[in-house]
Amino acid sequence: MPIGSRKVFMRVTTLFLIFCSLLLGQKPNVLFIPVDDLNAWVGHLKAHPNAKTPNIDRLAARGMTFTRAYTPVPACSPTRAALLTGKRPWTSGVYVNEQQWYPTLKSTTSLPQHFMKSGYQVMGGGKIFHNGIPGHTVPNYWHEYYTRKADPSAPQKPTFSRGKFAFGPLLNISETEMPDYKLVTWASEKLKKQHSKPFFLAVGIIKPHLPWFVPKKYFDRFPLNSIQRPPNRPDDLNDIPSLGVKMALRFGDHAAILQKSAWEKAIQAYLANISFVDDQIGRLLDALDNGPNKNNTIIVFWGDHGWSLGEKRHWRKFALWEEATRAPLIFVVPGQVNPGSRCDTPIDFMSIYPTLTDLAGISTPAHVEGNSLAPLLHNPAAGWSHPAISTHGGGNHAVRSGGWRYIRYSNGTEELYNRYSDPNEWNNLASDPSTAGTRVALRNLLPTHEATPVRDVVSENKD
Repeated sequence: MPIGSRKVFMRVTTLFLIFCSLLLGQKPNVLFIPVDDLNAWVGHLKAHPNAKTPNIDRLAARGMTFTRAYTPVPACSPTRAALLTGKRPWTSGVYVNEQQWYPTLKSTTSLPQHFMKSGYQVMGGGKIFHNGIPGHTVPNYWHEYYTRKADPSAPQKPTFSRGKFAFGPLLNISETEMPDYKLVTWASEKLKKQHSKPFFLAVGIIKPHLPWFVPKKYFDRFPLNSIQRPPNRPDDLNDIPSLGVKMALRFGDHAAILQKSAWEKAIQAYLANISFVDDQIGRLLDALDNGPNKNNTIIVFWGDHGWSLGEKRHWRKFALWEEATRAPLIFVVPGQVNPGSRCDTPIDFMSIYPTLTDLAGISTPAHVEGNSLAPLLHNPAAGWSHPAISTHGGGNHAVRSGGWRYIRYSNGTEELYNRYSDPNEWNNLASDPSTAGTRVALRNLLPTHEATPVRDVVSENKD
């Protein structure tokens, strides 16, 4: 069968299956799993040689991995606001963590609200939204909401501490006492039950968000003498515009890490926290497999943005390079997506909302700005004309399209990287005359109008 005919056949077959399920009243369930601050350091993406995530890899083996998936904003609150409401930051005016998204977007139908209106039992727990979280006190967002407790404090002096950037093992605590463990216990009980209506279950895991405190056994999985630093160059900021340098050095973390000889220890701590998260994902999968919902539950797993660990002398998110913007994205769609498939097309998380509505056979609200990934789920080599765009603060954008990363800052300065020949983004080609046409083409993908930043702010909320 020719490729074009095969694509049409697969799309028609999928729509037919959705139509049949709707006739039978059998809408699919949705298990929605955001993980805070999880970058691409998971086993199946091979972004770091020390990564060990057997359960996340087990999840990937069930569905499709988007190997080049990017956040709309490299910060917690605005990326969740964008993904969950369908409005990009340049539409909403919500650009950074310090802004309060709820007053501006409370009248916009969010993803959980839309599933609620479409007949779903909508349950959430942990960190789904950020600043101004609609939890159990806002009933029009959820039928049921589990409020995750705060992390326990470390009972000893941390290995490293600079405000919230702190890490070290919790020596005298079991993982069963960790709030994310308790959240997954709550969610697992939901997955093991038969429900009278299709459910949308959001399980928002906070680790590996700072501080990096988890039981010592997770640190022991990564012996310090085996830890490898990510590719880095001490002169990597030399060809970066001043606004990019300011982003990289904003918190002064790199100098402090070097002063305390803590680079490998920081990597060990981050990997340990990811390993803890991986165990929780395994528990969720086991609960789903041991209940009645396994064969009728769509799973979407995503990290809300990336995290840098010393590349370009940068730590945390809050930047527009690969490490701060790339994160895992996995879709499992029983009977529709080939297990273990991969899509290498650059996409961004604004596609999650319309993809879920498409797969569930419900309408997509007109305000949603993303594009459904259904064509790529059916054929990972299908054509895709939508660039992946990340925004950090008004006027600062990055585009991932084909093999290029293009960054344009609010003052008009630029960066351009050929990701095929320069996967570490070490050589800024923006001043190369031969790239002028490429820069113009990528610049034309950026918004021509940007909303004024919302003025509602949350103090002391920069992480």
